[in-house]
Amino acid sequence: MQTELSSPHDHSGSSSRVMMLQVMAALLPATLVAVWLFGWLALLQLGFAITACVVIEWGVLRLTGRDGSAALDGSAALTGLFLALVLPAAAPWWVALIGALAAITLGKQLYGGLGYNPFNPALAARVILLVSFPLQMTTWLIPLPLPGGIDLAHFSNAWTIFTGGVAATGQPFDAITAATPLGRLKTALHGGATVPEALAAAHYSLVDALLGREGGSMGETSALALLLGGLYLLRVRVISWQIPTSYLASVALLAAIAHAIDPDRFAPAPFHIAAGGLMLCAFFMATDPVTSPVAPRAQIVFGIGCGVLTWVIRTFGGYPEGAMFSVMLMNCLVPLLDRHLRPPVYGRGAGSLR
Repeated sequence: MQTELSSPHDHSGSSSRVMMLQVMAALLPATLVAVWLFGWLALLQLGFAITACVVIEWGVLRLTGRDGSAALDGSAALTGLFLALVLPAAAPWWVALIGALAAITLGKQLYGGLGYNPFNPALAARVILLVSFPLQMTTWLIPLPLPGGIDLAHFSNAWTIFTGGVAATGQPFDAITAATPLGRLKTALHGGATVPEALAAAHYSLVDALLGREGGSMGETSALALLLGGLYLLRVRVISWQIPTSYLASVALLAAIAHAIDPDRFAPAPFHIAAGGLMLCAFFMATDPVTSPVAPRAQIVFGIGCGVLTWVIRTFGGYPEGAMFSVMLMNCLVPLLDRHLRPPVYGRGAGSLR
């Protein structure tokens, strides 16, 4: 008796676990920069967030009668790594714990687990934390190489902040924290300053933005490290070029046009590209294969939508950063994009038999 199997008949040899490991490898440059910038505190945040996500996923799987070993497939560890990298280094341990609970339960398992979540779990957790604990989520430590920061090369200093927050150090809040470049620009513009005045007053440097020597989430500060990781993902074909290219190009184009029209009011394109979480969202969050479109044309529209929303929110919105909100808003449109922009069925078209 012969059995005919349906396509596909060839297997690429890849798997979800391999893909998770490749994404973790791509995040290695940004992770190393975070450790360089925030010392022991980065290691504490990374270890705690990854462990918390894996343990919580194992517990949820066991409570719902499923195989707990699925928590070791790499997806929960990757969620923990993402979560740590989008947290401020100064966030105390309980913020990371609540973020891990939100990411695994509300962002992932509530929808059925890996492959069914409409939003990136770590991104959803960050949004939940930002609206729930705005003070803890917007307290940015001065990175280690810059003058004025607390010495995080000493474990005791890092442990004090990790367990009790910045207030537990006993030092003046403003002495060891600094706003992000996006936050400083937004505040200065509201105060009546021009963009050149605001950037000069903040001693803004594009080189510092590329290397990460500025305030921000642990994994978002170095645009260069994230770019290296993104290029690696493109090289091993974990992601395709459509989303990151259309995302970054749309932000750059809008920023360049606006800056050319009114340079005193609108920041230039290099500032937007290197600032905040744009690089992380463009290469790692927006390209999540579960939450992004499948069809190439839909991916381009998705990327453009993310770029337009990011620039609009940063320029006209209340929050200085808009990358994560833009990705989540466009995630809501993914079913619609895949439905109307999917490729035609092979053989269909003008002159074909119907």
